[in-house]
Amino acid sequence: MASGPRLSVVLACYNEEEILASSFAEIHEELEGIGCPYEFVFVDDASRDRTRDLIREIVAAHPSVAIQVILHETNRGRGATVADGFRAARGEIAGFLDVDLEVHARYIPSLVRAIDKGADVATVRRIYAFQLRSLDRYFMSRGYSYLVRRLLGTSLRDTETGYKFFRRQALLPLLDEVRDPGWFWDTEVMVRAERRGLRIAEIPGAYVRRFDKTSTVRGLRDSVQYFGRLLSFRRQLEARQR
Repeated sequence: MASGPRLSVVLACYNEEEILASSFAEIHEELEGIGCPYEFVFVDDASRDRTRDLIREIVAAHPSVAIQVILHETNRGRGATVADGFRAARGEIAGFLDVDLEVHARYIPSLVRAIDKGADVATVRRIYAFQLRSLDRYFMSRGYSYLVRRLLGTSLRDTETGYKFFRRQALLPLLDEVRDPGWFWDTEVMVRAERRGLRIAEIPGAYVRRFDKTSTVRGLRDSVQYFGRLLSFRRQLEARQR
């Protein structure tokens, strides 16, 4: 990889010891089949479990794979973690997907192809597999998508998906515009990308919730916080138009 990678995959980590090794193996296998030079960029957001030990073990076990590692000394939030990975990425195409792989790594080639065909941004639009235990997540996601479209005037169907790939040169100016360091980063970066006139492809992909890992989602609390972020962001956008 003397000439550098063409594809950079950012893995933003926070307390991922339950799933990190198996998820890395699945993503690595998928990237091996793409047929272009690639790299991983691990960014650990001050995990409190064995995540950092597992990252070190992965690096040691794969000496032929290009891997960057960024370690936050304090917890900075999901958005800041992904953004740090993107800034360090060297590939012409840079993307991230949630480490839990509730949307499988098999969709990576489709997003890369969409960018090769002219998209600046390619994301997975989640299609929820029916799971009685995850109906709460389904209704939360659909309700949030409706509010995003209604309040922000976007045509995008799934701004919150944790599966986004970018043409890196189109992404870099966006990173300097996005202000939210937490989970709202996903919505903000997509809405700003659309308003910049970037070409965006949303690729349908199956979402299957995992119950073998600890979830950090808290329904009522998160819903209230997201609604507040939406209103605040709408005010920012309206102020810029005046």
